[in-house]
Amino acid sequence: MSKVNTIAGQELRDMFSAATTWLEKCSADIDALNVFPVPDGDTGTNMMLTMRSTMEEAFRAPDHSASGVAHAMAKGALMGARGNSGVILSQIWRGMAQGLDGKEAFDSSGLAEALQKSAEVAYNGVSNPVEGTMLTVMKDAAKEAKAQAGNGEKDIVNLLEAVVNAAGDSVARTPRLLKVLKDAGVVDAGGQGVYTILEGALRYLKGETELMRLRKPQMIVSDMPLTVPLPQAIGVDEIPYGYCTEFMIKGEQLDPDALKKRLLKKGESLIVVGDDTSVRVHIHTLDPGMIVQFATKLGTLHQVSIRNMDEQHQDFVEMQKERMPTTDTAVVVVASGQGLMDVFGSLGAVAVIPGGQTMNPSTKDILHAVESVPSENVIILPNNKNIVSTARQVQELTEKKIKVVPTNTIPQGVVALLAFDYEADFKENAELMEKALSTVKTIEVTRSVRATNINGIQIRKRQPIGLLDDELIAAGDTDIDVIKTILSELDMEKAEVLTIYYGEGIEASEAETINNSITEMFPNLQVELIKGDQPHYSYIISIEE
Repeated sequence: MSKVNTIAGQELRDMFSAATTWLEKCSADIDALNVFPVPDGDTGTNMMLTMRSTMEEAFRAPDHSASGVAHAMAKGALMGARGNSGVILSQIWRGMAQGLDGKEAFDSSGLAEALQKSAEVAYNGVSNPVEGTMLTVMKDAAKEAKAQAGNGEKDIVNLLEAVVNAAGDSVARTPRLLKVLKDAGVVDAGGQGVYTILEGALRYLKGETELMRLRKPQMIVSDMPLTVPLPQAIGVDEIPYGYCTEFMIKGEQLDPDALKKRLLKKGESLIVVGDDTSVRVHIHTLDPGMIVQFATKLGTLHQVSIRNMDEQHQDFVEMQKERMPTTDTAVVVVASGQGLMDVFGSLGAVAVIPGGQTMNPSTKDILHAVESVPSENVIILPNNKNIVSTARQVQELTEKKIKVVPTNTIPQGVVALLAFDYEADFKENAELMEKALSTVKTIEVTRSVRATNINGIQIRKRQPIGLLDDELIAAGDTDIDVIKTILSELDMEKAEVLTIYYGEGIEASEAETINNSITEMFPNLQVELIKGDQPHYSYIISIEE
């Protein structure tokens, strides 16, 4: 293998394009490293989508110098950043661009300087940097690059190989730095993502592109003895938008149940209903052609509809804009599930961005919504802790005045919107809404995606689990067991209103039973039941004081 002493813009672009493809091969495995065994572990998906946006912009760069490509990558990463991991990744590319600014090409010392700048900018971009995360892995990688360059290493391949090894060691050490990782028996997901990207770039420079097609990236294992079994790699084939695909199959001896099993892992929001002669299918997928091709083998297709949900998203925002009158301050919220979207719309949200767990909107998605509303003052309610930092990126991309009220949950978003005062100005409303967040507690009930031990609670795979204000504190045999356990831990004498939002796939009768159980427990409490349609979480419960 020949030495690589310098890298210009096109090779910089191509090496990280290969790295993006490499990351895509294990994004679901990275998702499965989520500390809490909830089905919204989406670090791998967010990093993958951020990298796709990064590289799309890189291939559009008119300036093919290293500096020009790096700045294009930084721009693409910023616009496509999804979730906390995506935002931090965008800061890494921003630092890379600063480190390569003005350079036509770079050598090993230049790469070391750029990686050092990437780590610095990433740390500076986080208000409270935590060690044992992707920040640590990036810092350790940059430190090794600096050491290699300082020792006179001229071959970029050799330098990057040492960097990748250092990153892998750093990922393995993350449970030593974060107790929550140690308890869960996993390494940091974002750190694994950084390692995979660097490894993909290295493999490209080593000429292993053909080998990369046949293999999958290595998943780093903790260097500590595990106290719980290694997590299973749960395939999380969550689809951010894609195509809403619907059709009717007519034929003979059709089997709706068998068809449903065949399509289960091909997309999201799958509905298969019918009998042995007619079956209706609805699915959200990134590859509608594959679905349709498969279906044509079973019978004749009728009423075929394939709609681009990205365009539907923009149409929805435009519709909201036309419906709402011009106001001094507009509120933009993020929500997933038609019921929840309707709730926010009825409370006065001017635009509702589809998204949330496993479907974090990008900076660009939020920016489009902000620009679409008929107000120069915009308050954003992310309603998810993983979207707060993404929303904050919007301020530097628009001339409008932006305030992000850091709502981490749907109930916080609701009480914030209820606190909005149409007589108050922009600043006063932001303060009122932020103050309201402390008046509500949030219970979320879901199913564990793996067996683990968290906060001293032994959890089985697929067992109902409950979180109180984002902290996992209960597991049980049924949803109501979990809910009762959490409610028993709270001082309910101060509570005035309890609202139950029941999720996608939950029957109204089942939700009504839980509603009645809570009413029996707390006869003086006002209990409300609302169909939220939220995915992944069977129940979201708001407790207002």
